[in-house]
Amino acid sequence: MNTQLFDGMIIFTEVVKYGSFTKAADKTGHSTSYISKEINKLEERLGVRLLHRTTRSLNLTPEGELYVEQCRQIVQDAAQLESAMLGHQSTPKGHLKISCPTSFGLITLAPLISRFSDKYPNVTLDVELNDRKVDLVAEGIDIAIRATQSLEDSSLICRKFMTSEGVTVASPAYLTTHGSPSHPSELTKHRVISYSNLPNFNTWRYAEKSGEPIDVDVESFMTSNSSQLILSLCLEGRGIIRTPRFNMRDELASGKLVELFTDYPKMPIEIFLVYPSRKHMSSKVRSFIDVVIEELGEK
Repeated sequence: MNTQLFDGMIIFTEVVKYGSFTKAADKTGHSTSYISKEINKLEERLGVRLLHRTTRSLNLTPEGELYVEQCRQIVQDAAQLESAMLGHQSTPKGHLKISCPTSFGLITLAPLISRFSDKYPNVTLDVELNDRKVDLVAEGIDIAIRATQSLEDSSLICRKFMTSEGVTVASPAYLTTHGSPSHPSELTKHRVISYSNLPNFNTWRYAEKSGEPIDVDVESFMTSNSSQLILSLCLEGRGIIRTPRFNMRDELASGKLVELFTDYPKMPIEIFLVYPSRKHMSSKVRSFIDVVIEELGEK
């Protein structure tokens, strides 16, 4: 592909339009000498003379007449395309693919999605709920929500909008049968269910009341990559789980579950919007980010 293919086209059409190098220079904001050099370079590249020029007039050659008609159409098409893209940027529309952890999507994101759709009816949504780490670029995802205690280095743009915390919970039935641990280290004597999507799911990190970290190596009698499943098993009294607070609805307030170690420091879980680039961000992505920050962002 010739990278100079379009060089000089707009200048040439402006010269023909105004019939003068001087007038074309005024309209385009260039000098007359610049206009002349661009026309000379264009003719040299094409290998034909496009204009007969004298001190008083400019006239198209037969080749120039043929070329200018094609140029006008190309320039017009490009202008219309740019106008359409600018319109697309100003009015959110098109297909928006979102990835989100399952429980967060069902409990927290679902009401926001409904309001976003009402506000931007020209945006079609593909919301993928799963608890795995997705590859945004490879999977064509516009924006993802990720919850983590420590976000790894990435070329992606990561914007924190919420902070939750990890809580250790069990059902009253389980605690009646097996007793209630008073210190995180006592978890080694209990039946625990671990969330296997975490890198070290059998190591549960806490902090002493003094702030000193504690790593408890538990022996999980069951693991699952579904936060919903481990919550369901916990509600049935099958074991103790550790889960982000945002994964629960009213289980604690209603007494269906009991929070353990409430007098120990909380381990924060930060929630991020993750997207490929700030540069040339489409209006559909920007609008979704704005809605999330407005409705869920920490004030």
